[in-house]
Amino acid sequence: MQSAAEQQKVTPLGWTRPSRAVPEPPAQWHRVLTLLADVSLFIGTRAIWTQAASHRPVVAAAISLCYASILVCGVLALVVRRARSLARLDLWVLVTAIALTLCGWAMDHGGSDEAILTTQAARELVAGHAVYGRPWPWLFGHGVALTPTVTGGYDFTYGYPPLVPLLTAPLLWLGHGALPATVVSTAALLAGTVALWRMLPTPWRSAATMACLGFGFLPSYGRLGYPAIVALALLMPVVVRWPRIGRGGRLGAAGPARAACLGAACAAQQLPWLLAPFLLAGVYAVRRGELGGWAAGLVVARFAGATGLVWLLVNTYFVVSEPGAWVRGIALPLTQGAVIHGQGLVGVSLYFTDGSDRLDWYAHASMLLAAGLLALFVLFVRRLGPAATVLPWCAFFLATRSQDGYYLMMTPLWLADAVTAPAAEFATAWQPRPRMLSRRPARIAAAALLLAPALASAAWAATGTPPLAMRVVSVSRAAPTAVARLGIEVTNAGAVALAPHFTLTTGQGMSRYWTVVRGPVVLPARATARYELRPPAGRFTLPRPGLRVRLRAFTAVPQTLSSADVRLRSSG
Repeated sequence: MQSAAEQQKVTPLGWTRPSRAVPEPPAQWHRVLTLLADVSLFIGTRAIWTQAASHRPVVAAAISLCYASILVCGVLALVVRRARSLARLDLWVLVTAIALTLCGWAMDHGGSDEAILTTQAARELVAGHAVYGRPWPWLFGHGVALTPTVTGGYDFTYGYPPLVPLLTAPLLWLGHGALPATVVSTAALLAGTVALWRMLPTPWRSAATMACLGFGFLPSYGRLGYPAIVALALLMPVVVRWPRIGRGGRLGAAGPARAACLGAACAAQQLPWLLAPFLLAGVYAVRRGELGGWAAGLVVARFAGATGLVWLLVNTYFVVSEPGAWVRGIALPLTQGAVIHGQGLVGVSLYFTDGSDRLDWYAHASMLLAAGLLALFVLFVRRLGPAATVLPWCAFFLATRSQDGYYLMMTPLWLADAVTAPAAEFATAWQPRPRMLSRRPARIAAAALLLAPALASAAWAATGTPPLAMRVVSVSRAAPTAVARLGIEVTNAGAVALAPHFTLTTGQGMSRYWTVVRGPVVLPARATARYELRPPAGRFTLPRPGLRVRLRAFTAVPQTLSSADVRLRSSG
């Protein structure tokens, strides 16, 4: 038999031609990941195309080209033979996703209440007026969402840190309404996506495309102009390989840049405030395992100092010009008293029972859970370290405002953590182990003890009873299917006087408050009174048969909710 060398082809001159190296094929999981990222671009695209086809044919044509790109990428993801070619295909999938995101923005950039408030804050800033503590009620209406409070009113003020209005101010020339704010948030999302895509290892890059621009939900938040999207974009370079911050006792060139991004993120929206303690605690634990306590403390102090300095620089103008209003403004999510809302545990009091006289305890439970999870993270950082970017948002499940957006908008950070901060990074991290926690049963008991206050507070809130009993006693109609006035009888079964504010809801969330035409402002304890209510628009159109209608009453001191199902049938 011929040897391998003898089997090589021989040229006419007698030279042997070396065999070419076979190109490295891509891993099958890389193919699947690219394909999944490509498939995720289908979600929501048809709705945008349908909207564009009727009056924006250029945008519709661009979306059709994106459809073609998705199909071609789907074929190529399964047939390319080299890992390098698949990496280039990942880039093209990203370009297609960016194009679809821009098409979506071109069709819908009206923004949300947050975008409208951000743009108005930017206008006030340019005009030299105060930004915080100033209500702008004229911005709302015409379909713009309102944030009702338990005091019977609405929050019309700007309640976020000032970075996003500062970024929006140079773009006010683009137009009226929320357009400038939606440009900032959408551009931030695209920039953050590109940064995350570039920083991830090559085979994982399509996961960034899928998490940030696929599925449609993050681009929709960008089009709505949410300041949290800007914070998300700034957090992406912070989270990638975050356990390596300060390795060897040196921050290097990347350390201050990461700190600056974290400080800017905290100056854009309040959500990064929850994440920052977990990251700092994790960095300290990893560095202490490497360098010892004193050196680790210095590393974290330098990083935290740079973060705080950037945060302070962004806020300096407002600290000097309107310090009191600024403090109250950035603390507004904690103090505004917004009505309970969301997909978390508050649904028990909203939809499954008739309310609770202990709503404040949902907020207490949320804060206790955040503190408990941080303590658990410190105690068990070797196990919980890879979940640093997920744990902070768990607290919102118990909060009075537990909207899923608090989770959804930060999911790309979960991906960055999963890919670049595996468990191996925490194998030698320091964990406090006092003698009392030396045994496993003791550690389990400590974990249960840390979470028990939050769980007990949540149970206390969810098992509260509605303080007000309500029933409809009269209905005045503006039409057979519309109510003009509603008479109700209300009994305060509690031990304290309450000032109720009423509304009717026909689904999730809250409708606008009804006006009390007749009835006491404050209902004494153990008293019964009749109220006459008028709908906010002068008439309330009855929903279709079978839809649940609930009469709700909120009070501010203490925070309570009382609900009752009502049957309002058409008179025709």
